[in-house]
Amino acid sequence: MNGGNARFSSLEVAFRTGTDRISRMENFRPLIFSETKETLAAALEAQGEKAFRAAQILDWIYKKRASSFEEMTNLPAGTRARLAEIYDFAPAELVAKSEQAGDATEKFLLRMRDGALVECVVLRAPQENAAEARSRKTVCISTQVGCAQGCRFCASGLSGWKRNLDAGEIVAQLMFVCRECADKGTRETGFTDFDNIVVMGMGEPLMNCEATMRALRIANAPWGLGVGARRITISTSGVVPKIRELADDPMQFRLAISLHGATDEVRSRIMPVNRKYPLAQLIPAAKEFSEKHGRMITLEFILIEDVNDSLEQARKLAEIARELHAHVNLIPYNAVEGLPWKRPSGNRQMQFLKVLQERRVPATLRREKGAGIDAACGQLRLRNIDKETA
Repeated sequence: MNGGNARFSSLEVAFRTGTDRISRMENFRPLIFSETKETLAAALEAQGEKAFRAAQILDWIYKKRASSFEEMTNLPAGTRARLAEIYDFAPAELVAKSEQAGDATEKFLLRMRDGALVECVVLRAPQENAAEARSRKTVCISTQVGCAQGCRFCASGLSGWKRNLDAGEIVAQLMFVCRECADKGTRETGFTDFDNIVVMGMGEPLMNCEATMRALRIANAPWGLGVGARRITISTSGVVPKIRELADDPMQFRLAISLHGATDEVRSRIMPVNRKYPLAQLIPAAKEFSEKHGRMITLEFILIEDVNDSLEQARKLAEIARELHAHVNLIPYNAVEGLPWKRPSGNRQMQFLKVLQERRVPATLRREKGAGIDAACGQLRLRNIDKETA
């Protein structure tokens, strides 16, 4: 304290700002998408309703595509009115959309009820053969508004961390994508018009672990979206204690680690999380997860020119991947306006991949997707924030 001229520390400001946002969110009714079958049944009983109504309501939401309680015609009118008083059915609102026809990638900027902006992306893989009715779709979702991890190459954190999404807001992204696909008539079998879910959008999922896991259980549940656990991947920058918690979780979700550096020197340069959880802690935690779940993990590695694209980095990465029995996903950097990083040349990318292949490391060099639509995480949101504040 310094008399009447005391200044708040950045931590105090962040706490006060975060508290203000939480207070604003408390002014909204809870989203119906936040409820599990068990919690909804308990909530109904507390209101004097029959618990079996929970199964009916969830069937209307996830199987019959209802967009309001009024559509749930096998519920008594009084029950529907009471539900509308208690819960919000509002989906995420579309603010902006970008698509790239060449690779059928779509990126959506969605507004939550408090005005917060988040992104989700639909990535389509080409059909394997002419007999396939459609391309395979992967939905990439966000778990936070902004990001506090501070990765130097990422657009998500450029405007700072705002707040965590709750479970309903995470599920709402999936519901939006499902309705978007259904509107196009691309599939006739309900909401699950996608094959995989990857939690690789804005934010660090393991810093919002409780809401993320609840949302993914809803996505996985037979009464929910019914997406198989092994078709759901959680990506983390390397929050070691939470990786160990996931290792003990019975759910068979997949794990991807955003490595992006094969030595502490390189990784700490571009990923501040490595200073708290260096490779000596991260690799054993990843190995524990892999061994307990009996599944291969993925090492995500964004290739950045003159930062981590050396062949020495490739050799070190191969050592880590072989120790973990991991698959490596090489991702050429998508340029972000205002950041100095560039992607390596195509020749350098192939040389890097060759080092891994020579060491018998399963590796994929990702075909460029979405570069023309700001598909790198956080770019579309950042561009629209700049417009709104201009």
